[in-house]
Amino acid sequence: MTDTSISKTERRKIEEVLVAQSASDGDGVRLKRVFGGGNLARFDPFLMLDEFGSDDPGDYIGGFPSHPHRGFETVTYMLEGHMEHRDHMGNVGQLMAGDVQWMKAGSGVIHSEMPKQVEGRMRGFQLWVNLPASEKMTPASYTELAAASIPQYEIDGIHVKAIAGGLTLNGVSVSGPIAGLATEPGYLDIAVGPAQALLVDVPEGHTALVYVYEGALQIGSDSYPIKAGGLARLSLTGELVIEADADTRLLVISGKPIGEPIVQRGPFVMNTADEIHQAIRDYTDGKLVAAQPSNASQSA
Repeated sequence: MTDTSISKTERRKIEEVLVAQSASDGDGVRLKRVFGGGNLARFDPFLMLDEFGSDDPGDYIGGFPSHPHRGFETVTYMLEGHMEHRDHMGNVGQLMAGDVQWMKAGSGVIHSEMPKQVEGRMRGFQLWVNLPASEKMTPASYTELAAASIPQYEIDGIHVKAIAGGLTLNGVSVSGPIAGLATEPGYLDIAVGPAQALLVDVPEGHTALVYVYEGALQIGSDSYPIKAGGLARLSLTGELVIEADADTRLLVISGKPIGEPIVQRGPFVMNTADEIHQAIRDYTDGKLVAAQPSNASQSA
């Protein structure tokens, strides 16, 4: 399966393939953890990716009751279903199919994410993006993106939804509404048909991840098929070339590495153990969000 229109310059190579593992979070929500936990530096600036999806209300009805974060950003992307966000700033967000919530925890946020349905399918993703040390103690903020506000493109029969960043796909520039962040994140949701090929121009030196959630594909000259539930972490230089083996849906996630120490304990991600201990003390003492303004939010 080849496409002679695809550039033959240096291509990114697969450094690692991970298979999403069954896990549970929140109040018993069943999900697939794609990555997260140990040796996070290799995913820098990303910390975790979860896929959640079930037709069984028992797998999601418990939701994610009120809990804290400090030191990073969370990105929730809904494919199907209805989730409600509430936080200490007074924000109430209704996440429906196709919507995105981009929340900067900064110095601290306390929020909940609860299903607003008692039956039917709930499906989506949550990505954690690290913050540089200079931004970890800045005020929290919340951005809600309605599905209709997120740009969509048709490129050579390939459907692209651009959530964040500005990338080039098959020579066409695509850009999402989330921009101007220190980590320069790119976040694309792509649907591609069998035997179709696409070239994504990711900035040199940026981390590039490809997660397949339906179908199967190959990357560059690697003949190893990446199937649904598989994530490929790629080398830092060259073009990203993807060839689909079937009708395939995938996420392409990229970002500029921060290159700072990463210390995580549960919902807190800082640079030192002392900072983690301070976050725990602040939360225990009711000071995690004490000095923050309310309603730090925006919608699109």
